[in-house]
Amino acid sequence: MPFVEAEGARLHYQLEGREDAPVLMLSNSLGTALGMWDPQARAFAMRHRLLRYDSRGHGRSAVPPGPYTIERLGRDALAILDALGLERVAFCGLSKGGMVGQWLGANAPDRVGRLVLANTSARIGAPEVWDQRIETVRAMGMGAIVPGVIDRWFTAPFRQGAPEEVAKVRAMLEATDPEGYVACCAAVRDMDLRDAIRGIRAPTLVIAGHHDLPTPPEHARLIAESVPGARMVTLDAAHLSNVEAQADFTKAVLDFLAG
Repeated sequence: MPFVEAEGARLHYQLEGREDAPVLMLSNSLGTALGMWDPQARAFAMRHRLLRYDSRGHGRSAVPPGPYTIERLGRDALAILDALGLERVAFCGLSKGGMVGQWLGANAPDRVGRLVLANTSARIGAPEVWDQRIETVRAMGMGAIVPGVIDRWFTAPFRQGAPEEVAKVRAMLEATDPEGYVACCAAVRDMDLRDAIRGIRAPTLVIAGHHDLPTPPEHARLIAESVPGARMVTLDAAHLSNVEAQADFTKAVLDFLAG
């Protein structure tokens, strides 16, 4: 099982596909692991060398003491690229992963060729909302928040019509280490990239979910209007649009990367 050491954390990653193909790095949302990208993995790996990883505090990666910062999470992504000898990659991140993508685009422009920012925000939520979530998880564990998260992440018709897909995501949430989760909650709480993203120069695609409550379309629009030349696509989905609108998400990303 492949791991990379990154300043106090052993990070789990998965690399697949042809060695001569351009590399696409995927970054997961808060509370999920690299399996979040299973709906896209096969199609993406047909055209790209696919690099997925578990964020610090998630999946099979280590859970060092928090709180974390978005900069720390961004430097973790760079540590993986450095360890694998990858100078420049396309990057696609959703939610927290999209926040990491914004940081990379603004602070490591030479490492990012094309950038996909999905269902994410440059600034999200009032600090007290995140503080309450941190207190709840520390007191009662992940089980206390999972039902509400699932309700926000998927529309009711999708929850009813695709219970197996929803169950996979629920299992990832329930398996997330509470301390890793709250440490990343702090990173999201303290993040403000609204000025930094104006310096992104990589070709950028911003993906929004029409029914997304955590990061609504107006958050995506702010990013698209701030990043020079960025394009925006809105899908018929809630927060995890790569799961709820699998085919449309996959096509949007592949078409953009091919461009």
